[in-house]
Amino acid sequence: LELGGKSPCIVAADANIDVAARRIALSKFSNVGQMCIAPDYVLVHESKQQALQDALVKAIKRFFGDDPLNSSEYGRIINEKQFDRLTAYLQEGDTVTGGAAIREQLYIAPTILTNLRSDARIMREEIFGPLLPVIPYKSSEQAKQIIAENPDPLAFYLFTQSSDEEKQWMDDVAFGGGCVNNTALHFTNSRLPFGGRGNSGIGKYHGRFTFDTFSHHKSVLKTPTWLDPSIKYPPFKGKLNLFKKIIR
Repeated sequence: LELGGKSPCIVAADANIDVAARRIALSKFSNVGQMCIAPDYVLVHESKQQALQDALVKAIKRFFGDDPLNSSEYGRIINEKQFDRLTAYLQEGDTVTGGAAIREQLYIAPTILTNLRSDARIMREEIFGPLLPVIPYKSSEQAKQIIAENPDPLAFYLFTQSSDEEKQWMDDVAFGGGCVNNTALHFTNSRLPFGGRGNSGIGKYHGRFTFDTFSHHKSVLKTPTWLDPSIKYPPFKGKLNLFKKIIR
C-alpha cells in the first residue's frame, strides 16, 4: 500500500549546488510534479539558499526554455480540480520564479516559493504539482524538526559531500526510500525494495520483494508420531526438575 506524503530534500552547506539544482528540478518538474516520489519541498542550509535558488532558476530555463508554456518538454495538470488546489497554494509564499497559471490550458509554470509559514497548507499537504517550497535551515536539528511535522515520508533526498553528514541523516530520519546526491533514481533500481512506512505506506515491491510482499508465506510444522513423551502432557506436578534438565 503506497500512500505518498511530503518527501523532503536536504541540501547541506557542502553540497554541489549546481548538480543538486539540476537533479532536483528534473524530478520535481518532470510530469509537472505529478509524481509520488518527486521532492515535495527543499530544506537548504541558509548559507546556500540564494545560490540554490539561482541554480534552480537556471536549471528550469535550461530544461524548458524562457517560456515553459511553449515547451514540448513541459506538461499540464491532470484536471481542473487539481489545478484549483495547486493555484490556491501560490498565495501562501513569495514567488522566486514562475507563478503563471492558465486554467483553460491547465498550465502552471515551474514555480519556486519562499518565505512560507510552517502552518501553511502547502507545508501540510502533499503538493503533487510544479510548486517547490525552498526553506532555509540553520542547523540539522531545526531541519529535522520540520521533517518531523510530516513524519515517515515516502522518499527522502540528501545532497552532501560529507559521509558523516550522510550517516547522521540516514540514522535520524525514518522514510520509505531515497537517494544521496540524487532524486527519485532509487525507484528505477529493481534490486532496491520500493515502498513507504507508517503514514506513507505499508510493504515493499520490486524484484523478489514483490513476491515476498504479495505472496502468502504459509507456515506448516510437521512432527513424527513415533515419539510422544508424556512429560509434555498434564499433570505437570513433579515434572519441573526434569523440564529444567531438558531445557539445559
